[in-house]
Amino acid sequence: MIKAIKFVSLPTRDQDRALEFYTKKLGFAVFSDQQFDETQRWIELRIPGADTKLVLFTPPGSDDRIGTFANFAFVTDDIDATYAEFQAKGVETLGPPQKAEWGSSIMFKDPDGNQLLVGTK
Repeated sequence: MIKAIKFVSLPTRDQDRALEFYTKKLGFAVFSDQQFDETQRWIELRIPGADTKLVLFTPPGSDDRIGTFANFAFVTDDIDATYAEFQAKGVETLGPPQKAEWGSSIMFKDPDGNQLLVGTK
């Protein structure tokens, strides 16, 4: 039956600005970038080493989702190195890595104010 998650979607106001952030600052690669309708493109980004893709797209009528907490999390092997790289590239974080029994994590924001989490396994 279900084998995996194909993509997760992240709403954005400005697809070009979001595309630059996710490719230049986070290192994602463009998998697909094609016109969807008269106002948006369908942009799928490939996360290095992962099968799941990130889609930068706002479904019609869902503008209120932009700038909220994303309901998915990214994974890193080294939270401290990721934090240092975020700092070097100007990624807005909501503080240094938080360490807990289940692992460590960083909350950060993209240019649209979407709050995202990256954590260890």
